[in-house]
Amino acid sequence: MEEQTPYPAHRPGSPVRSGIPEHGRIPKYYAVKAQVADLLDELGEGGGLPTERDLAERYEVSRETVRQALRELLLEGRLRRSGRGTVVAGPKLEQPLSLASYTEGVRRQGRRPGRRLIGLERFPCPPELARGIGAEAGEPVWHLERVLLADDERVGLESTYVRVSRAPRLDIDFQPDSSFYGYLRDHLGIAFGDADEKLETVLATPREALLIGTPPALPMLLIHRFSRDQDGRPLERVRSLYRGDRFSFATRLRPE
Repeated sequence: MEEQTPYPAHRPGSPVRSGIPEHGRIPKYYAVKAQVADLLDELGEGGGLPTERDLAERYEVSRETVRQALRELLLEGRLRRSGRGTVVAGPKLEQPLSLASYTEGVRRQGRRPGRRLIGLERFPCPPELARGIGAEAGEPVWHLERVLLADDERVGLESTYVRVSRAPRLDIDFQPDSSFYGYLRDHLGIAFGDADEKLETVLATPREALLIGTPPALPMLLIHRFSRDQDGRPLERVRSLYRGDRFSFATRLRPE
């Protein structure tokens, strides 16, 4: 009887059988991807990756095969571009699915949070937005748009909508690079009660990709949040777009 090939070593949390289907045949690029992934572990965070030509010679494949393998590793966040080269990326930022702010979530991981203001505008509330923030159609609302930073790296884009009556001096008192939740709590005495959130995967628009500094084909994680204050009144609507290669989300589940 022909001896069966044993399963390869399985790392906890990785795909079963390292992605190898039962018939044992895998695309050539995937085999190269697995070999490059092992190389990344050897190089460590920030380590420079050999050129496509060097990798093609090392694994005896075409440069196009190497390019496809590297493209997937870039999309998964294992690699990142640095100048004209490619280096090993650090671990993804893990953001809690909770009412904690982005600032608090990033600080917990020893990273330096930041935000860069794109715009703060005041406009009449359209009907489709009014219900989510407890406003009347045509009532003045703020739209605050900021790029999210982690150690000065652009990692997301955040749009916040809130009634002007809830934060009348937002354009005067608020520091755009600080936490909006901290401002509401410390300056206005508004505490958060609860929120409804929806998480989905999307592709960035050309404008969003330009602001975040990513290719339009990079998958993004999009969170829609409708928040209420401690009295149960609608407070804000937030649209947060996070780089899929730099973020993961975590929560703790409890029985109802």
